[in-house]
Amino acid sequence: MANVTVIGAQWGDEGKGKIVDWLASRADAVVRFQGGHNAGHTLVVGEQVYKLSLLPSGIVTGTLSIIGNGVVLDPWALKAEIEKLTAQGVEINADNFAIADNCPLILPLHRDLDGLRETAAGSGKIGTTGRGIGPAYEDKVGRRAIRVCDLAHLDKMDAQLDRLCAHHDALRAGFGQPPVDRAALIAELREIAPYVLQFAQPVWKRLNQVRKAGARILFEGAQGVLLDVDHGTYPFVTSSNTVSGTAASGSGLGPNATGFVLGIVKAYTTRVGSGPFPTELEDAVGQRLGERGHEFGTVTGRKRRCGWFDAVLVRQSCAISGVTGIALTKVDVLDGMEKVKICTGYRLRGKVLDYFPSHAADQAEVEPIYEEMDGWEGTTAGARSWADLPAQAIKYIQRVQELIETPVALVSTSPEREDTILVRDPFVD
Repeated sequence: MANVTVIGAQWGDEGKGKIVDWLASRADAVVRFQGGHNAGHTLVVGEQVYKLSLLPSGIVTGTLSIIGNGVVLDPWALKAEIEKLTAQGVEINADNFAIADNCPLILPLHRDLDGLRETAAGSGKIGTTGRGIGPAYEDKVGRRAIRVCDLAHLDKMDAQLDRLCAHHDALRAGFGQPPVDRAALIAELREIAPYVLQFAQPVWKRLNQVRKAGARILFEGAQGVLLDVDHGTYPFVTSSNTVSGTAASGSGLGPNATGFVLGIVKAYTTRVGSGPFPTELEDAVGQRLGERGHEFGTVTGRKRRCGWFDAVLVRQSCAISGVTGIALTKVDVLDGMEKVKICTGYRLRGKVLDYFPSHAADQAEVEPIYEEMDGWEGTTAGARSWADLPAQAIKYIQRVQELIETPVALVSTSPEREDTILVRDPFVD
């Protein structure tokens, strides 16, 4: 049986939560391998709705859920999320949940810096969630991070705090802010430490044991490939690598463990925050997509920008991440539209491109080349087989997979777990 790696193949918000939840019910372990609590997943199970930001989606089904070393962890946000899910009847304990002991922490000073920078940037702001994700990753690569394992040694942190505060105090002074209150920081960490440490362990070891036992592992990515710090629409990106290759480095398992790569793709395109968006619709059609798709961020509540499906971007994402098959979501949002369009290329200063350029100026200037198709009457909502879909909807799906050069493995037709058409089983193939 294969392991499965799930990634978003657009700018995030593709409906990964529902797909991961569906797969998690058939997996033995689910691993978050990058990002932080800026990534929101909404799960609908029966009449119960679960909103997750940090916890792996498998926790709702009782599946072993692991936060890998590639994640940056806000311990206070973790505690609040666990308490919220516990109140909804989800059991979370050291048997079904683990945190990598080498996972970097998001601290209050990271949230402070994130907000100060965005405010000062004015029109040049990136559009972060303000949760300290970027500054925490900076401290990780700058070798001054406080990690989960450090919570067990808070009396021996003077040298680490010297490095950390030397950096942050200088930045804070530039914004007219007082230096870090070291005593207050240690007091906050001392209070939260026992709660976090009950889940801490070398998860690379546990995952290797799970793998040797022949169990199925689901690697859960956050955000989307177009937000990858290397391959996304830089600088309007997140601060980690979101491509499938990160599943190996962010979990402690080798690259041969990542298995089937499933790219989650929305039947149209959305984006939150600033940055280029070639197919964005600022008209009644875009408004309709947003309203029918309930396009508001799970974490921030921000309204998402909406546009037609961009086959160029998705093809590029699939190639970069080695996607084996896609899960196409929210096809039902297009129900009843007289015409639908797909972007098949770009024009840039008289030249036709079949890829998205790297430079921000070029990205801002590209003009989409559209292919128009007839829409369909009837509904795709709740369909569980090809026979349930309108013929024209099937044609649309087939055209999408032709243009992105990647086959469809799953089609999601509502937020409900069982409203899924299975074309190719990732855990078998």
